Amino acid sequence: MKSRCFSLAVGALALAQCSAAADYLREVKPLLAEQCYKCHGAQQQKSELRLDTAAFALKGGESGPALKPGKSAESLMIQTTKGTHDSIAQMPYKKPPLSEAQIALLAKWIDEGAKAPADEQPETAKHWAFIPPQRPTVPSPKSNVQSAKPVGLHPIDAFIIARLEKENLSPAAEADRVTLLRRVSLDLTGLPPTPEEVDAFLSDARPDAYERIVERLLASPHYGERWGRWWLDGARYGDSNGYSIDAPRQIWKYRDWVVGALNRDLPFDQFASEQLAGDLLPNATVEQKIATGFNRNTQINQEGGIDPEQFRVESVMDRVNTFSTVFLGLTIGCAQCHDHKFDPISQREYYQLYAFFNNTVEDGHGKGTPGGVLEIPGEIEAAESLEKELQETREELDRYLNTKGSEVAKWEESLTDEARSKLKAPVKTALSKPWSERTVDQKRAVYAAFKSDDADFKSRNTKLTRLERREPKAITTLVMQELKQPRESVVFIKGDFTRPGDKVKPGVPAALHSMASNASPNRLDLARWISEPSNPITARVIVNRVWQQYFGRGLVETENDFGTQGTKPTHPELLDWLACEFQNPRSSRGNKAPSEKPETDQSLLTSAATNWSLKHLHRLIVTSATYRQSSRVRPELATVDPNNRLLARQSRVRLDAEIVRDAALSASGLLSPKIGGPPVYPPQPDGVMTLGQVKREWKPSGGEDRYRRALYTHFWRATPHPALSVFDAPDGFSACTRRIRSNTPLQALTLLNDQQFYEFAEALAARILKASAKSDSERIDHAFRLCLARTPSKVERQRLEQLLAQQLSEERSNDDPRRKEAWTTLARVVLNLDETITRE
Repeated sequence: MKSRCFSLAVGALALAQCSAAADYLREVKPLLAEQCYKCHGAQQQKSELRLDTAAFALKGGESGPALKPGKSAESLMIQTTKGTHDSIAQMPYKKPPLSEAQIALLAKWIDEGAKAPADEQPETAKHWAFIPPQRPTVPSPKSNVQSAKPVGLHPIDAFIIARLEKENLSPAAEADRVTLLRRVSLDLTGLPPTPEEVDAFLSDARPDAYERIVERLLASPHYGERWGRWWLDGARYGDSNGYSIDAPRQIWKYRDWVVGALNRDLPFDQFASEQLAGDLLPNATVEQKIATGFNRNTQINQEGGIDPEQFRVESVMDRVNTFSTVFLGLTIGCAQCHDHKFDPISQREYYQLYAFFNNTVEDGHGKGTPGGVLEIPGEIEAAESLEKELQETREELDRYLNTKGSEVAKWEESLTDEARSKLKAPVKTALSKPWSERTVDQKRAVYAAFKSDDADFKSRNTKLTRLERREPKAITTLVMQELKQPRESVVFIKGDFTRPGDKVKPGVPAALHSMASNASPNRLDLARWISEPSNPITARVIVNRVWQQYFGRGLVETENDFGTQGTKPTHPELLDWLACEFQNPRSSRGNKAPSEKPETDQSLLTSAATNWSLKHLHRLIVTSATYRQSSRVRPELATVDPNNRLLARQSRVRLDAEIVRDAALSASGLLSPKIGGPPVYPPQPDGVMTLGQVKREWKPSGGEDRYRRALYTHFWRATPHPALSVFDAPDGFSACTRRIRSNTPLQALTLLNDQQFYEFAEALAARILKASAKSDSERIDHAFRLCLARTPSKVERQRLEQLLAQQLSEERSNDDPRRKEAWTTLARVVLNLDETITRE
């Protein structure tokens, strides 16, 4: 019976797979590109056959059409790949034959009519992402939908509405004011609005009330924290070295630099340059050197027996791959071992990029101490008020050691020259002085050599050692530091660092744009290259990634692949307009549509905006009617645009892992507003730190450090905080440009039972009970407003009243402790609502 069920299941799966139509762009074309383009592509057409478009395949070559739509068995493509043709050898030439599954895919596509996009471009046509964006004219759609302000149509809305009109769709109505305020507060600062802020917004009748909110949020120091986390995802930030040992590292000054740079709206071209090459700037400041921590977020392997050069090379490759992912949105890492299969990037060009990053000091692989460490002048770790305890412990140990002086003296006299020669250097140095002139540390060293098994020594020494570890130390951070003599860079044959090939000099992919002539370009030249006006891709990549944060997906859905295998932009003109506006907002002034058509809202294109201003980009997006739409799903969109790619409504997205904690902290009233500083240690389940190779201590922070934003939680790469992992925080091993959003029972269990969230619920309950509410019904309203900004519906309020009554039933006491416990239960429920951890 079981085998029969299994067979049925396999058969059903096969049937389901067979029933799905072959996808030309996602399945067929990549297969043809990998197997056929070398001989039948733009560069070469053996037998006069090209296969880089379906139209060329249908046209065929010397032997006729390569395919007959609807008749795979009669198609040359199938006959030659199967090896059944009478006169043509099996294809692909001098390569392994295609698998049965690959041939079946081609046959299925042909039998289904060999369908392909009508506008498919041949390989010779330059890929859209490699052509510099030109500012398009803002369209003038027929529907003059606009925001509450009596001005012209917002430029973003003009593009969106024009696209919707082609599909006979209309945009959604604006979200209600409470939803809108909570949305923009979470999006710009990562914190929900307070009830007082909600009341103030609802009572503000000025036409620019919303715009005033936007300006306040952009000016908040919490803006840098929220968007700093976005950038740190791509920078693969972590507070430990990774690999199996995963030792702690000090690099939080880089994290704080990112937050500060975003808060002061450092122009993005400068923001990028200082991170890629701040150390090479003329008269580089300490802050500019700290910024180069971007490239020092690589892992460091400190295991014994490794080849340090192997892991140094891997660190350099990680920097190349991170650079290409973050700033170019390209999968350049695919060219590490061979020429890129799909994009015009050669293996040689990969190692030309590699050469830019190959000239820095060693990373300390296998050595314990990494190179490129910057000591921050005048900054030391907090003392924690232990100076007095340290002094007392030293004095106590010194008194104890002095009672052993005579015993030590006899031992010293008995030492032979051979025995003395075997002693450690610190002991030899101490023996050269009389006992009375030795420091406490020297006495400790000598006594340990004399009698290492003294329990009373050991206990006093251990206590002192623990205290000394807590002594204030200079604050350091990992930075880039160029070698005086550059290393020689070569192509690694098949990506193997033990097989050096041709020598290469620093250079950039020819498919993008050339670099200004320089005999010996360095990282600073590379940093400047990405923000040159002729660069076709960086501005597009960054605006698309910002857009993705606001709408759940980018205008280019494959935000990490703008190459030929990536998806095309849903709104290409809008993408280019935003890219141009991001680079040079002033050039948009006066860009008005013809007078007989609706005018673009020029007040948004303020002359105060600077080039490469991220805040200007944020302001543009969040003030658009497109952003301000309701997220409610409408029936007419279900079939036409089920995934909301056309943006006829807003998207509903779950909060990022860190913001889940921050929102709960804010609602509970426990949130510390402190900005920056060393990592902190909020409570986490017992046993987490035993999961790695090296067992480490996690001592929960006290005071306000216990309630800092999750941005500041110490991030161990090997054993990250479970509450971050369960809500899909990135692992810090590689650049993350889009977080997944899962939905698992573990998330609900974490919100209900995790120690930190239970503390938040207790604090929220106490806050509710202290409020000046006159009834439990009003207290429930207050709880909802703290967590969701809105008041509960009648049904929601009744359900919570029933829960409270159940907790305070007649069978139980109704004293203060029991009442606090009952309200804590209610608080746990409200903090666990789907809406609480969702941005509507």
